Amino acid sequence: MRVAQVTRFGGPEVLETVEVPDPVAGPGQVVIDVSVADTLFVETQIRMGWGRDFFPDEPPYVPGGAVGGQVLSVGEGVDGSWVGRSVVASTGGGGGYAEQAVVSEEALIPVPEGLGLAEAAGLLHDGVTGLGVFESAEVEPGEWVLVTAAAGGMGILLVQLAHAAGARVAAAARGVRKLDLARELGAEIAVDYTEPGWAERVREATGGAGPDVVFDGAGGESGLAAFEITARVGRFSAHGAPSGGFSPVDPEEARRREITLRGIQHVQFAPGEHKRLAERALSEAAAGRVKPVIGQTFPLDRASDAHAAIESREVIGKTLLLV
Repeated sequence: MRVAQVTRFGGPEVLETVEVPDPVAGPGQVVIDVSVADTLFVETQIRMGWGRDFFPDEPPYVPGGAVGGQVLSVGEGVDGSWVGRSVVASTGGGGGYAEQAVVSEEALIPVPEGLGLAEAAGLLHDGVTGLGVFESAEVEPGEWVLVTAAAGGMGILLVQLAHAAGARVAAAARGVRKLDLARELGAEIAVDYTEPGWAERVREATGGAGPDVVFDGAGGESGLAAFEITARVGRFSAHGAPSGGFSPVDPEEARRREITLRGIQHVQFAPGEHKRLAERALSEAAAGRVKPVIGQTFPLDRASDAHAAIESREVIGKTLLLV
């Protein structure tokens, strides 16, 4: 079978399509005939050699933590009725950029009626993390919520979740297309965080108090600017680092202003919780209460182009590989 493999740390060009032996399901496992594989910005960072303390991947390796497709075969102890069913599943960390992937039976989630396979696969990461941080923030109706990186896969979901909860949403993103999308999804105000003074515009919109809740998917200086305007006794979730690092927030300053901080360590869910959140995300999407946005797709052989597009910051929503 073909896989897109990171051959060494470096730019998108280090992703090469190679032939490897077909996988075999072991006890408690299944083989999925992959139709679609999720991609994440963090995978482009890991490919560059970033975050070795969190992500100890060593080349050669196959990225991809979530796939969708049909169950091709099952291993010992697995119910044979899974064969042929349309499912999505987390791979357990890698191996998704491939024509076939081995996953545990416990990871399998049937695709609900009314939801496309691509949309379901696109929710396995962002839906889980988005719902996880959203539930923890306990957003109340009427509160101001700021979402940075608001036109990314997870940001799009957070804008919709906050709007549906009755919150007033401020969205920060880059470029007119992304800001227009955030407004369409429920943002009351949308600001370009590449422009000077964007954070003050958000503060002014909230009446000077600042947002009660910040979901920071941008990290870096943008995330720090968002923290600086967070309301006293607010909640700040720093879960993204596409700018090269997580927001350099001073914990002592957060304590002084009684701001509850949550970071990447708070979105590492146990398997049971991960599956609960994934099933809820798919259910919400199937019911039309949230809408994943797939902005672009690439064939497996162009995984390097997919990474280059993600790194360009021009993509909207999810970027998926079609196998």
